[in-house]
Amino acid sequence: MRAKIRRWLTIVIGFVRDRPLGAAGALVILLMVFAAVLANALAPYDPLENDYGAMFQAPGGQHWLGTDSFGRDVLSRILYGSRTALWVGFCSSLFGTTIGALIGVACAYFGGKTDLFTQRFMDILLSFPLIVLALVVVAVLASGIWNVILAISTPMIPRAALVVRSSALALRQMAFIEAALTLGASHWRVIFWHMVPNVMAPYLIMLTAFLGQAILLEASLSFLGLGVAEPTAAWGLMLRGAAVEFAERAPWMALFPGLAISLAVFAFNTFGDSLRDALDPKLRLM
Repeated sequence: MRAKIRRWLTIVIGFVRDRPLGAAGALVILLMVFAAVLANALAPYDPLENDYGAMFQAPGGQHWLGTDSFGRDVLSRILYGSRTALWVGFCSSLFGTTIGALIGVACAYFGGKTDLFTQRFMDILLSFPLIVLALVVVAVLASGIWNVILAISTPMIPRAALVVRSSALALRQMAFIEAALTLGASHWRVIFWHMVPNVMAPYLIMLTAFLGQAILLEASLSFLGLGVAEPTAAWGLMLRGAAVEFAERAPWMALFPGLAISLAVFAFNTFGDSLRDALDPKLRLM
């Protein structure tokens, strides 16, 4: 047990020393998770409570980050909004990356027409920008948190499929795959027991990298009125409507949610890049 703890500490210390920017991103992510989990205790006010006597209050001692057009505390809504951002971001990234990874492994394993037709369909999906494809899906399904998650997951599927497929193609030609088939293992056993565990490195990299994109997409959809609906606390909703209308009168209404979105996306992107560098054997040898 002590050896395992010592080994993990060595890995963490080495990661912090070699990739300080990625470590800083990881620290921001941990703080974000901490704020989301303990939002009930950390938030000074109810994020949904309207106080018309405190509308447009500037940041100060009573409201550290000010209030919005309904008198709601901006800090409290940012803390609760981190829950929405993390939940939608994690679920979207998990669903999109997992489905895409399974498609990529299956295409690499079966090859032939299955791989050809699937990859051409993935190419069609890739031809659309992320936000456009997400807008199409959410416009068809209507708003709602689970529809938003599905809409954000959809454009991530082809990207994950292509990345994982490239790693799985090399695995398909290896001797241990042929040995498993020779011993009578079924196709799906080979895929799930022998190939999927060996593509976990690119899977984890894509999962982490997509989290930042998912948070940004959720904020964009909410800003456009197609994402999470009021009165749910969400960073994109805080930028929409009154925050734009009263940008000159109460700039803090847009400033602080915008900073929260930027910081979260930056943290996940830097941590994802550092994780890729740490897990990629080619980059480790350079």
